[in-house]
Amino acid sequence: MPSLAGSGPEAYIGGLAVTIAFDNSYARLPGRFYARLAPTPVSRPEPIAINRELAQELGLDTAELESAEGIAMLAGNLVPAGAEPLAQAYAGHQFGNFVPQLGDGRAILLGEVVDRAGRRRDIQLKGSGPTPFSRAGDGRAWLGPVLREYVVSEAMHAMGVPTTRALAAIATGDTVYRGSALPGAILTRVAGSHVRVGTFQFFAARRDVEALQELFDHVVARHAPDAQSPLELLAAVIERQATLVAKWMGVGFIHGVMNTDNVNVAGETIDYGPCAFLDTYDPAQVYSSIDRFGRYAYGRQPEIMTWNLAQFASALLPLIDDDEEQAVASATEVMATASPAMQSAWLAEFRRKLGLEEVGAAEIDAAELATRDTALIGRLLQLMYEGRADFTNTFRALPDVGAAKRHFRKLTADADRELSRLAEDWAQRLQLQGEDLASVRSRLATVNPSVIPRNHRVEEAIQAGLEGDYSVFERLVAACTQPFADRADGDRLTLPPEPHEVVERTFCGT
Repeated sequence: MPSLAGSGPEAYIGGLAVTIAFDNSYARLPGRFYARLAPTPVSRPEPIAINRELAQELGLDTAELESAEGIAMLAGNLVPAGAEPLAQAYAGHQFGNFVPQLGDGRAILLGEVVDRAGRRRDIQLKGSGPTPFSRAGDGRAWLGPVLREYVVSEAMHAMGVPTTRALAAIATGDTVYRGSALPGAILTRVAGSHVRVGTFQFFAARRDVEALQELFDHVVARHAPDAQSPLELLAAVIERQATLVAKWMGVGFIHGVMNTDNVNVAGETIDYGPCAFLDTYDPAQVYSSIDRFGRYAYGRQPEIMTWNLAQFASALLPLIDDDEEQAVASATEVMATASPAMQSAWLAEFRRKLGLEEVGAAEIDAAELATRDTALIGRLLQLMYEGRADFTNTFRALPDVGAAKRHFRKLTADADRELSRLAEDWAQRLQLQGEDLASVRSRLATVNPSVIPRNHRVEEAIQAGLEGDYSVFERLVAACTQPFADRADGDRLTLPPEPHEVVERTFCGT
């Protein structure tokens, strides 16, 4: 295990005149939580994108960020006054196998700010050089993953999915080797925090109960002030993760690497490595090149998140009760709520996608209505699967079922008739809440996006970026941050890939 002492404040590269009101609560935790070190400077930093909207939200001066000193800070060449750079320690289950030490191998937390809404936010540089946790890696990022995370995280935010966000993307002027020579880049990531399930596992594996308690206190103060006990924190995190996964499912998102070190206890999507979005609806769809057995397939995400939460519960056991048997019993009782929470959140999300509300006729109770709605949604998804329907465009075309049918690649006569019957049943269901298909149209247009960061368009932006052309990336970001806007028929950003454009595999970039 490497020393977590780091090289201390003396390694800081220097202060600069960028005004950031840091208030670094994580850095006030004991030294075994992190390694203190400065980012490694790069050769020729150049801005690719700076998120002015987010900068203003954080209370930052955009002119300062875009100055030469600001770009130097975003590249890790200069460290602003008040920052306390550090790499966080954590462990994690990777594809079900426990690794007792992982940690930030290519990311450095500059510090925390309290934004204009009073929320505490981390500012982290990703791709900022080696740390004691790099495990022989170079600590760098190449351009592709930086562009992907920027566009996807900002699209997710615009679609209402809890997520880390992208403040800036900076070209470093240095070469990174990932099988071939590639241009380097750094992403400035903003998060509610970077505490993960794996952070708790790190200390649980070491039987460091004192550190577990301090971590628990830190997380409660930051994310769950109403939680009075570890069991209440577990319950709160279960609810957040259930909502998060349901939101993923609702936009056809596949995380691709749902390891416990990639589960943020704040309930935000984090670490966009080999992520992708469904084109053709298929619950077994996998894109990640490292997910060889489909562990993290689209349809398995609620199940896997429940498994991850069980690992969180296990890490909390020393804090739940001194009697291990009683601690397990208490944690098991709370964990019994996880699968129902996942199902309930999924139903709520897909009800939104069809304009369904829980309030129905008085003679139908909530449980019966939930059963009927689950069956209705299931019938639609089954028809979409059998008909190789485009996920995003099919939902966007609703409630015009005739228009939705045009997004099915295969539509047998039987399936055509079943879709028409389903539309009739859907209309009858809406009558229970005093609506019809036409009346929910405008509401559905604010739930079902017209444009997402389709895999082939993200790849197109990356390839153009490798040639020094960021205009494709900029257009994609502009469109994906207005995901519910109506777009002209045939708009290329709404079209599924042609056979030669299909992205079969995505890569994490490490």
